[in-house]
Amino acid sequence: MTDSQPPVGLSEKAAARVKALIEQQGNPNLKLRLTISGGGCSGFQYGFDFDEQQKDDDIVVERDGVTMLVDSMSLLYISGAEVDFVEDLVGASFQVKNPNATASCGCGSSFSI
Repeated sequence: MTDSQPPVGLSEKAAARVKALIEQQGNPNLKLRLTISGGGCSGFQYGFDFDEQQKDDDIVVERDGVTMLVDSMSLLYISGAEVDFVEDLVGASFQVKNPNATASCGCGSSFSI
C-alpha cells in the first residue's frame, strides 16, 4: 500500500479501542476485520471480528499500531468510509460513517445503498 489515503479510514478512538481489546485478548497477532454481509433491517450489515490471517484480497489499513482488514468485496460497499468508536448514554460501539449508504437503521449496524 502506498502513502496515499486508504480507501477506508480508522479513527484515532477506534484504533485505541481495538488496541485495548487486543491487549485484553493477549494475542498481538490479532487484526480487526470489517465485513459487509446481506441482512440487517436495512439490507446490508457491518460485521466486526478479530482475525490473525490476512487474505490475498484484503485491503490493509494501519493506524497507531493497529491493523484493520477489509476484503475486496466488502470494500465495494464502504469505500471512503471511516470506522469510529462511539461512547454515549446508551452504550459503546464501533460505528461506520459510510458515504455510500443511502439509509441506515437506528442502531447504525445496517445500511442500504
